[in-house]
Amino acid sequence: VQLQASGGGLVQPGGSLRLSCAASGRTFSSNIMGWFRQAPGKEREFVTSIRRSTGNTYYGDSVKGRFTISRDNAKNTVYLQMNSLKPEDTAVYYCAARSADYNSPSSADWHYWGLGTQVTVSS
Repeated sequence: VQLQASGGGLVQPGGSLRLSCAASGRTFSSNIMGWFRQAPGKEREFVTSIRRSTGNTYYGDSVKGRFTISRDNAKNTVYLQMNSLKPEDTAVYYCAARSADYNSPSSADWHYWGLGTQVTVSS
């Protein structure tokens, strides 16, 4: 599975951004797709994920109520709508996928990774 993320950039606090991640190749292996992020000097952090089969979504505590993940199975694409952005959301955001049909917040359990896209929240 190859993952191509897009949509990062610079935004002011309180603003919004939408990230996209398109999967290609063995897309049937991407039963769950999601996003992680990594800020300088910090470990990679689970942000959100969505199951292909049920549409169930999962969120990290720091983004609940502000971020929304969605998926277009026909396009093998997931979207991350980020609202009410804060400076602490600044990080490189990575799209990821895994074959197992259940979520895991541990990056070690995810098999496929895209190149990151930078999100900077600053005035």
